Amino acid sequence: MKINEILNKTHHRPWSIPQETWKFYQEWNRVIFLHYKVNVKDLLRFIPEPLEVDLFEDEAWISLVGFDMKNIRPKNLPSFNLISNFYELNFRTYVRHKGKSGVYFLSIEASKKISVALSKKLSDLPYRFSNIKRYSGNFSVKNEAYGDEFMVNYEPKKRIDDKTELDVWLTERYALFQDTPKSVNKFEIHHLPWDLQKTAIDKLKVNYSRFNFLLKENPDLIHYSEGIQVVAWGKETITG
Repeated sequence: MKINEILNKTHHRPWSIPQETWKFYQEWNRVIFLHYKVNVKDLLRFIPEPLEVDLFEDEAWISLVGFDMKNIRPKNLPSFNLISNFYELNFRTYVRHKGKSGVYFLSIEASKKISVALSKKLSDLPYRFSNIKRYSGNFSVKNEAYGDEFMVNYEPKKRIDDKTELDVWLTERYALFQDTPKSVNKFEIHHLPWDLQKTAIDKLKVNYSRFNFLLKENPDLIHYSEGIQVVAWGKETITG
C-alpha cells in the first residue's frame, strides 16, 4: 500500500496523527508476539519518570516481539539491503504519558552491526547486536556479550476475526517512549490495524539474566502476524 493511503486511514487510532511530516518508513514482517503478565511492582524499577506503567484490568504486561525488519529508510531516500533489512527481537512493556499509551523498550536485539550503530545514533533506542537466526517456524537469538538467549518454535494457526480488548491493547500502540541519560523521548508511529493469528508453540527458551525474574515459564498469550507497514515521526523530547 502507498504511504499516503496508510496515512489517510486513521479511524482505528486513539488520537490523530501528527501534523508534522513523517520521517521514516519501515515494514515489520513475520511477527511473533509472546505476551506475559508481570507484577507491576517488579516492573517499576525499569520505568523512568514521568512515564507510568499502563495496565489492562489492573495488570501489567511485557512482550517479546520477534520479526523481520524490512525496507527501513528515511523519507525521500531509498532503502538499502545492507542496512535496511535485518532480524529484530524487542523486549517491551506498556506505558502511558499525558493520556497517550505506547511501548517502552527494555532491550532491542538486531542482527546487523551496521544497523545497530545507525539506529542507536539516529534514535537513541537501546539497540544491541545479537546473533539472530530464522527459518520457517523458528526464531532464535544469542547475545554472547550478555549471555542472553531466546529461542521459539511456533506454528501460526487461524486468523483472529474477533479480537478481544486485550488483543487490541497489546498490539495497537501508536507511540514509543525511551530514555537516555539526559532525556525521555517519544516517537509517534502509524500503521493499519494488525491482522493477527492464533499461534501454537512447542519449544521455548528465554534466558535474559536482567529480566528472568519477570518471566513465567510460558507466555500468557501468543500472536502471529504476517506484518504491517509503519510510518514514524521524529524524536520528541518530553523531559530533559
